[in-house]
Amino acid sequence: MPDITWLGHACFRLRGKDATIVTDPFDRGLGLEVPRPRADIVTISRDDPNHNAEATIKGEPRVLRAPGEYEVKGVFINGVATYADAKKGALHGKNTVFVYELDDLVICHLGGLGHTLSAAQVEALSDVSVLIVPVGSPDALDAAKAVEVIGQIEPAIVIPMMYKTGPETLNLEPLDRFAKEMGLKEWVAQDKLVLKSNDLPDTTQVVVLEVKS
Repeated sequence: MPDITWLGHACFRLRGKDATIVTDPFDRGLGLEVPRPRADIVTISRDDPNHNAEATIKGEPRVLRAPGEYEVKGVFINGVATYADAKKGALHGKNTVFVYELDDLVICHLGGLGHTLSAAQVEALSDVSVLIVPVGSPDALDAAKAVEVIGQIEPAIVIPMMYKTGPETLNLEPLDRFAKEMGLKEWVAQDKLVLKSNDLPDTTQVVVLEVKS
């Protein structure tokens, strides 16, 4: 069964039985300890040092950085074209949302998405069970917009990312703003998330992960 570990900001390790994926690796300019995991696949949502530091990843991964349909080591991946702001990329450029069919789960990483979704984009994400969503970045979704996007996709599990955890150099919002928008009064951060499709809840649940270096 897949496991999901947060390595900081928008960087996650998604580990399945046949492949390990790392999303949006960052460099030291972000202010966090730079993770250096090994991966078979690296996905990069946008061309920004906080999302595209592929040189930090060990191994010889296949790097995906554009919309399209891919199959790598038995993992089906769909890159969906979006923008990193609400002005069709005029401020921060393009963003690619990645959807991974990893073992028996469909996991979506929104990257640096900066807007609510069109009907076509929602359709492309209609099978998503686990949604990894930015919730506190001035360059992407804030808490209120994140909740709107969650409502569009209606996943079983939501994992927040891109919020203030301490040393980040970016002006990020804290997690409690998103928690308030979601009606989440308390939470316990998990070391990692391990689950399979028959473990999924009937209603959307927020899972908060600890940052692991």
